Amino acid sequence: QVQPVESGGGYVQPGGSLRLSCAASGSIFSFNSITWYRQAPGKERELVARITSGGSTNYADSVKGRFTISRDDAKNTVHLQMNSLKPEDTAVYYCYPVRSGTGYWGQGTQVTVSS
Repeated sequence: QVQPVESGGGYVQPGGSLRLSCAASGSIFSFNSITWYRQAPGKERELVARITSGGSTNYADSVKGRFTISRDDAKNTVHLQMNSLKPEDTAVYYCYPVRSGTGYWGQGTQVTVSS
């Protein structure tokens, strides 16, 4: 059973930065993709960024140029570097690894951007 664990959330002022991390059991190369989603209060969950086992990445338009998804192969961890944060980035962020067609949700980590 894969249980992704997110960390790194917190409270930050607009313009600040945070780095989220996602750790999951097994080699990250065993996953077809690992995606960060977020869900703000009263809104649907939305894709933020995705990285595939081949290293390809894609981003939501709202975060392009501000967020970067990356892999730490040695630590079996995927990171989401978030810069120039805005109040509208406030949400619970979830890591979603997919292996052989099955996806696994973590508990999420809260990110709050406010002055």
